Amino acid sequence: MQHLLERIKAGTLWDFHGGIHPPENKHQSSLTPVVDAGLPPQLIIPVRQHAGPAGELLVRVGDKVKKGQPLTRFDKGRIVPVHASTSGTITAIEQHTVAHPSGLDDLCILLTPDGDDAWGERTPQPDYWNLERGELLERIQQAGIAGLGGAVFPTHSKLDGRGQLTEILIVNGLECEPYITTDDRLMQEYADEIMDGIRVLKHLLKPKLTLIGVEDNKPAAIEALTRHASDADVLVKSVPTKYPSGGAKQTIELLTGRQVPKGGRAVDMGIMVLNVATVFAIKRAIIDGEPLIERIVTLTGDAFKKPGNAWVRLGTPVRWLLQRFELQPEADQRVIMGGPMMGFTLPHAMVPVVKATNCLLSPTRAELPPPGPEQACIRCSACADACPATLLPQELYWYSRVKEYDKAEKLNLFDCIECGACAWVCPSEIPLVQYYKIAKDDIREARAEAEKAERAKQRFEAKQARFEREKAAREARHAEAAAQRRQAMTTAGGEDPVAAALARIKAKQETAQVAVSEPAPDNEAMIAAREARKQEAIARRAAKAANGEGNGLADTPAPGEQHSKAELDPKKAAIAAALARAKAKKAAQAQGDGPVVADKTSVNTTDNAVEAPAAASGPAAEVDPKKAAIAAAIARAKAKKAA
Repeated sequence: MQHLLERIKAGTLWDFHGGIHPPENKHQSSLTPVVDAGLPPQLIIPVRQHAGPAGELLVRVGDKVKKGQPLTRFDKGRIVPVHASTSGTITAIEQHTVAHPSGLDDLCILLTPDGDDAWGERTPQPDYWNLERGELLERIQQAGIAGLGGAVFPTHSKLDGRGQLTEILIVNGLECEPYITTDDRLMQEYADEIMDGIRVLKHLLKPKLTLIGVEDNKPAAIEALTRHASDADVLVKSVPTKYPSGGAKQTIELLTGRQVPKGGRAVDMGIMVLNVATVFAIKRAIIDGEPLIERIVTLTGDAFKKPGNAWVRLGTPVRWLLQRFELQPEADQRVIMGGPMMGFTLPHAMVPVVKATNCLLSPTRAELPPPGPEQACIRCSACADACPATLLPQELYWYSRVKEYDKAEKLNLFDCIECGACAWVCPSEIPLVQYYKIAKDDIREARAEAEKAERAKQRFEAKQARFEREKAAREARHAEAAAQRRQAMTTAGGEDPVAAALARIKAKQETAQVAVSEPAPDNEAMIAAREARKQEAIARRAAKAANGEGNGLADTPAPGEQHSKAELDPKKAAIAAALARAKAKKAAQAQGDGPVVADKTSVNTTDNAVEAPAAASGPAAEVDPKKAAIAAAIARAKAKKAA
């Protein structure tokens, strides 16, 4: 680093790849001093004018505010406030079109001035060297300062620098885009205040060397800065005019010869780059105690009768400015916010001036013709030769057009500074930068959706984990309470109910297992005996049937014999059974409670045959009704089988 510092002090300059030399057209506005644009009848102040989230509102409709009073709250991170540009009344807080290429609406505060232009409370700190680093950064954040070179990145966050040491501080006065002369007039007329701002930054960052870069087409600004740069470690460096030398990476390479690596930051190399207008705003915020409520705006183009530079309050409607500087519009008059290379056409004139507004360009059709129809790429490589970031614009265009964004990212799409040099030299008039902007926006939107989904997933997982923890805690509490109850019962001499219940369940299960395990009884012997008796009965019936056929006595039983010689007729057996039941009932009625003796000869247990009762047996040998019914049923079954 010491060798590099010596080369810089010796006057060495470097160059960067590519670049173009478009017509400058700066003489229209650079030859007249800066004027005050005045106070419009109404101010439209967007709550977000920087690269980062907006702060919370501090005012409501109907509130009276003073000039410089904060309208939103600042907070940690990249949140900076906006302030009232004059004193007056808050008449509305609503959505309104803002200065953005999309032409969309955003939340704005509508302020009606009271004409007094009365300042609110201010806290100037001319002895800033007595302030600590953190307090200085907080004051810069409170003042609402963001990068006025176009990126509007919160300055306090940039100066914090991740705790990195700053070896070289670069004040960027390389206002390279055509038509724009705000920094030129600022350096010519406010060089002393710029030097005061540099001293504040030197106290904050403690760099070894401070460089002020100015293009050689601004001789008056170079002379004014050189006259006020009395510090030995502050050098004013004049560099050749080439677009886009004002880009931060190109400025670093021009003045130091070092290249910021792809995806890297200059602060990691020990280099801090700030726009000259940002340095001026830091001086006003720290030494004068004034927040950022106005800036210099270039109003230029052949359609203006009085082009020039003016101090414009933030929130001033563009339409009022155009009337104030006597715009003479033609049919379909365009109003471009910014320069012809990086600016964008406003959707209408009721758009407010914001912190990033450095120029309002109103060209005639003869002065700046609209682009022609897009034609096919002829692969001439002129875009690659002009690209200051050493990219491949042709391939980036192909991948961006077909939405193959993964391949475009591999070709370092986000290293494109959107300077428009590639589109300027394209013979096919392809709006290359527009394709790159759309691709970047789509990629950012996809990343935001992915981050949103990931946050939702994390919240869901955290919720499930919380439910599991709560469930485990409940179970632990219940188990502890049950253990305490069992312990109390055991201590009191009682039986543990849980243990007793478990013991009963276990005993029941063991009993069931034993019952299942006992072997089933063996019925084979019983079945064999029953089959033997059956076969014997069949053989006996066959023998009796044979005897009955021989002597003709099968159906005529001898009176008084105990066993019949042949099977009884089923009807006769039923009649005999009915008679037997009647006799048994009659005998029972006659004898009262005396026992009824059944006739043992009524049922033959050997051959299961039913015989007629003997007449000589008398009342004592009456047949039992149940046995008689059984005998009748058996007789009917045998008769049916024999038939």
